[in-house]
Amino acid sequence: MELCKDTSMEMNDGYRIPVIGLGTYAPDTVPKSKCEEAVKVAIEVGYRHIDGAFLYENEKEVGRAIREKIADGTVKREDIFYTGKLWSTFNTPEMVPSALEKSLKSLQFDYIDLYIIHTPLSLKPGDDLFPMDGNGKLIFDNVDLCATWEAMEACKDTGLVKSIGVSSFNRRQLEMILNKPGLKYKPVCNQVECHPYLNQRKLLEFCKSKNIVLVAFSALGSHRDERWVDQSSPLLLEDPILNSLAKKYSQSPALVALRYQLQRGVVVLAKSFTRKHIEDNFKVFDFQLTEEDMKAIDSLNQNLRYDPCQEFLGHPEYPFADDY
Repeated sequence: MELCKDTSMEMNDGYRIPVIGLGTYAPDTVPKSKCEEAVKVAIEVGYRHIDGAFLYENEKEVGRAIREKIADGTVKREDIFYTGKLWSTFNTPEMVPSALEKSLKSLQFDYIDLYIIHTPLSLKPGDDLFPMDGNGKLIFDNVDLCATWEAMEACKDTGLVKSIGVSSFNRRQLEMILNKPGLKYKPVCNQVECHPYLNQRKLLEFCKSKNIVLVAFSALGSHRDERWVDQSSPLLLEDPILNSLAKKYSQSPALVALRYQLQRGVVVLAKSFTRKHIEDNFKVFDFQLTEEDMKAIDSLNQNLRYDPCQEFLGHPEYPFADDY
């Protein structure tokens, strides 16, 4: 596949997903206005894929930024590919339509291009995004994910979403959906943590065999949010092999890590709130890694998960206990 800034991959429902997207998650310390600005900059630079979520609590700002770039003639709505996510407190089937409505209302969109189940880890329904008990432990909910998927299929049938997928599902959970009696639509994608230290080789092979696109988040390692990430874990972008390849091509280690994913047939999300980094990340199409380079990066895999969702350990659908 020839890679250029307009490259997109066909999904199993016939719609196309641009191969690089802008991630919009930001820790609470980042003002929402910065995210809004970043989306506008990204669209000006040439990004057409914007990855958002109800959980991020900034869909209002993201939607406003996209609508502004439509209003000034930079893009049309159909040029933009927006991903929204069903948060874990809404996994109960009857709550799925209202969760989608909330996102559409915040974004002020008529439809969402791709709507995905944010995690297989259902939480107690309610207004709290992370419902806790008296001991500060998350309150889990045991939801049949096949029933959640049927509710997602119904959303697609209404036309309010074009494509539906999942995130952080392991092979067993994907197979549970794929083997569901009466399955109407396959998940078009599985969005997972994926980078050279966690290259997801087995899951990628499985997804490709089922015509499911793998989308990589934390592709540059991680935002290293102290709430989720072990601060002693190694910094991906300081890796000597990535740095020597960066030198070889006069590119940044970040670009080498992003390019690696694109050449494996993975859709990649890059997150930044500075114009320079947003512009730099889009230069991923300016060079090509050799087969030897790819093998060298493959060798970095250590199954290191920056966000192992420790607080969900013991959940009946905890996805990371399986091999993949």
